[in-house]
Amino acid sequence: MYSTIITGGLHGLDCYLARVEVDCSRGLPGFEMVGLLGSEVKEARERIRVALRNADIDLPPLKITVNISPASLHKEGTFYDLPVAAGILAAQGLILPEETERVMIAGELGLNGEVRPVRGILPMVLEARKQGIRRCIIPEENLSEARLVEGICLKGIRKLSRLEEALREEGETVCRKPVPIKGITDGPDFGEIQGQEGVKRAAAAAAAGFHHMLMVGPPGAGKTMIARCLPSILPPMTEEERLEAASIYSVAGLPAGDFLSGTARPFVAPHHTVTGRALTGGGQVPRPGAISLAHRGILFLDELAEFKRTTLDLLRQPLEEKQVRILRSSGAYCYPADFMLVAAMNPCPCGYYPDRNRCRCSPGQISRYLSGISGPILDRMDICAEVERVKFGELMNRGKEPGTDSRTLRGRVLEARKRQEHRFLQDPMLPEHIRYNSQMGLKELDRFCPLGLSEQKFLEQMFEKLGLTARSCHRLLRVARTLADLDGEERIGKAHLSEAACYRLAAGKYPGTA
Repeated sequence: MYSTIITGGLHGLDCYLARVEVDCSRGLPGFEMVGLLGSEVKEARERIRVALRNADIDLPPLKITVNISPASLHKEGTFYDLPVAAGILAAQGLILPEETERVMIAGELGLNGEVRPVRGILPMVLEARKQGIRRCIIPEENLSEARLVEGICLKGIRKLSRLEEALREEGETVCRKPVPIKGITDGPDFGEIQGQEGVKRAAAAAAAGFHHMLMVGPPGAGKTMIARCLPSILPPMTEEERLEAASIYSVAGLPAGDFLSGTARPFVAPHHTVTGRALTGGGQVPRPGAISLAHRGILFLDELAEFKRTTLDLLRQPLEEKQVRILRSSGAYCYPADFMLVAAMNPCPCGYYPDRNRCRCSPGQISRYLSGISGPILDRMDICAEVERVKFGELMNRGKEPGTDSRTLRGRVLEARKRQEHRFLQDPMLPEHIRYNSQMGLKELDRFCPLGLSEQKFLEQMFEKLGLTARSCHRLLRVARTLADLDGEERIGKAHLSEAACYRLAAGKYPGTA
């Protein structure tokens, strides 16, 4: 008596279809599972045995052998419980072979026979659709994220006793309507911030071109508030980006159903005590870290100078390569990390430099405080904005002369985004990953950022006087291109180059950051 059931397997963010083979034969009763299995999968034997009994399904005294292929890949996770139980029922003739043909089954079993949710359902269903699977039987609590995948029949169950019935029912086929683009996401609005119009302009440029941004200023000036307002002006995610972000959350075991009804981008703000493993990902069983959870969204590092230098330096490679590579004895794992880095920090330990009426920090103390931020990290920040202390007149002007709100800024950002789309879509030979000005390579800079003779001479003077590196010069050009897009200009002017240079000069005003 032999049966085979199709299920899904995870290797990092990559999903593959695994095959659960079950053989029930006469002999000394036993239950063996093979196929390079981790501890979670090996423990499934007792869960399945007790779950079947509590679902009023008796196991005859047979020798049960289960193989999960391909045997060359290490198996981890609890989503093999339900397919192994289905394979045992099929091997005993309680489920007909044609009922499991081109059907993927995944789910964890409780001892009482409940089917519990598992991580990674979304990439499994995506792979199943890709491989021509017609139906997926999954835990009912995982249906919300599985519905992100169109064109495949889904059936959710809560009890193991309903498995046979679910195999005979048709289920639902997802056919979603386009998600409407919401004007502003729930959360803080830039209109709530009094003053700081220059910083709002910098935030709009960062959002339009997906540029990394650093804010420096005294405590209470509004740095954190500005960062938390940024999601309200970011361009909405495309369907492809939503699936990418939701897949990462699904593999990490976090709710991914929120991506079903909205286009808001992820916003991840780890505490400054975060470990390197939690930031970049890893572990004995590798999981995505904070920078992968912020993929296609914002990674906000508040109190940047309080982070350990070794932790911050882990960002250097992902910021350039847009991915994280983790090597383990069980294999190599690659997680996407294309995020917008937004950071905020005080200029000194007390937070009030260069106001010498309030700051008593010595240059040495300031230098030591800021020395935890390496030069290569600062060099990767496209925009550095000074957030000055709000004046009393601006603070008490609330409602009389309202400042620029998120709706206005979002309109400017979306217009700049349309210009970028038109620019990059006109050449089908461009790499698909180029969506924003910050993603342009050297070839794209030469093509889309042409300078006149006077602008080129002006840039040369800034390059020499400011001591720019090749990387910082290219970043300056990308920011200038975005500023021109915000202003509706086709060509980059001296004003755009000057403004972009000012955003790079701000960090160098403080000891230890130059």
